[in-house]
Amino acid sequence: MRLLFAKLINDAEELDWFLANVVTEAWHMEHDSGRPIADMVGERIKQFPDYAELIEAYQHRFLETIPARVPGTVKLIERLHARGVPLFAITNFGTDFWAEYRPTEPVFDLFRDIVVSGHERLIKPDPEIFQLSEKRFNKPASSMIFIDDNAANITAANALGWHTHHFTDAAQLEADLIARGLLA
Repeated sequence: MRLLFAKLINDAEELDWFLANVVTEAWHMEHDSGRPIADMVGERIKQFPDYAELIEAYQHRFLETIPARVPGTVKLIERLHARGVPLFAITNFGTDFWAEYRPTEPVFDLFRDIVVSGHERLIKPDPEIFQLSEKRFNKPASSMIFIDDNAANITAANALGWHTHHFTDAAQLEADLIARGLLA
């Protein structure tokens, strides 16, 4: 959220307060869990009417909250696809924002299926989203590797028998994929 709101709030102290109290990660996760953005924004504006314009910016300028791609990741996805490795995804993303974001990333065309938390009303690290993914992907957990940058999500997937990689950068992921025989 900081990427967007740092452009809109000049005072660092107010920015920190706003992100801790108004447009918070926990509040954002409600959308990722399936709540419609219009409902959330309307409620939030009633709670914080002095910040109505900024709360509306969250709804209308959400794509500006997404950082640039991590260097090297798209190349890894393309290499996996070229080798015939079936690609699937599980993402915490609200339905409204996914509809905006998905067309901006053609790399997702390489994935056979994508489980979107907002569509399913399940969110990582809830074990149910992993179990649903196993069914949707028609693959047992033990046959898949789950790659994520969030330690809680990795822990949840591990507990369900998924192979995992805690993502920090593309070079470490590439080395792990080579070691697993998925890339040459």
